[in-house]
Amino acid sequence: MSTRETTLLAGRVKQIGEILGRPLPPLPLDQPPPDEGDRERLYLLETARELFWNDLEWEKLTGEERLEQSFLTEMAFPGLLAFVRGLLLDQVQPDSPTPPRPRPDVVDDILRFLAAQVVAFQEHASCLEGEACEHKEAELAMTSRLVDLVLYHRLGLDPTEMERVDAVLCEG
Repeated sequence: MSTRETTLLAGRVKQIGEILGRPLPPLPLDQPPPDEGDRERLYLLETARELFWNDLEWEKLTGEERLEQSFLTEMAFPGLLAFVRGLLLDQVQPDSPTPPRPRPDVVDDILRFLAAQVVAFQEHASCLEGEACEHKEAELAMTSRLVDLVLYHRLGLDPTEMERVDAVLCEG
């Protein structure tokens, strides 16, 4: 992972902690990416990537979740956000035949992937003009917001904390 991606994620975690007024656990940003030996982790990460690209392409085609100049990222990426929540699930129904198997390592992989996309969109948006630039700026805005939403779940924020953080981030 590049320094820009690491800085982006570490900065967001720090900012969220400052808004909440409490320190948050650091993410293991130095964790190596999955390799061929961890087929399950690779499969789960690839599934998340496909959800991201499919949802992003659908939004690009339809513009369904756009309100004036902003986006309802929560509505544009429902599959990916549900997938992340499932990867972090640590409780199951008492009658469940299988125990919970949380995979925060995969969520960390997803965050690194999303941070890389934010960096790439930043680089590409600056060299485009017209409608292509608008599309890249929209992709950047939605992906940047998606990083925050995934971080909220990864850091275990409750709905009240999410609202507090959003209130500050949205006014700034």
